Amino acid sequence: MSAYQTNLDHNFSDELFIFERMAGGDARALRFFFDRYYDSLCNYVNLYVHDLSVSEDIVQEIFIYFWEKREVINLGTSVKSYLFRASRNKYLNHLRNEKSHQTIKTEVNSNLVTFVTADDNILDIRHLEKVISSSVDKLPSRCREVYLLHRDEDLTYKEIAYRMDISVKTVENQMTIALKKLKEQLTPYYLQFFALFILFFCN
Repeated sequence: MSAYQTNLDHNFSDELFIFERMAGGDARALRFFFDRYYDSLCNYVNLYVHDLSVSEDIVQEIFIYFWEKREVINLGTSVKSYLFRASRNKYLNHLRNEKSHQTIKTEVNSNLVTFVTADDNILDIRHLEKVISSSVDKLPSRCREVYLLHRDEDLTYKEIAYRMDISVKTVENQMTIALKKLKEQLTPYYLQFFALFILFFCN
């Protein structure tokens, strides 16, 4: 066996030992993995996300999960492989959610062109505001707070995350839930109605 392979096996054994300590509740073991891999994971995720703040949020969520599920996690190969695999899954989910959100906005904005040129479909703005207000009031409390901070105070997702002491990813999830629920509640008022709503309050 080569010296290189012997060194790899030694490092692998050391990390397994440290992981077992973490699984037993030793927070110092988690700190060891955090210090060793955090920067590399952030750089890796940022290659695809292109937003360092979001990349850091993603990696922090991975370490939170890593700690909370320490007793049931199956490493498979090594701690390093597990963390990079988890990072890949996380950033792929983030990119899929971003693409889905952008697709919805693009579709409703394109539908708006037809809507605003049809005189017989123009809605009374006061009725629009009343229906929207009622729909927003029905949102779950956290969804409603995130949505209103974005709509009324024009805060970015990062600013909302700081204000509410939550991650940017949580803000994104809550906004996705809010928009989905609002769309469901406003469906009886036709797709064009929802398109107008998105244009005025979500851009």
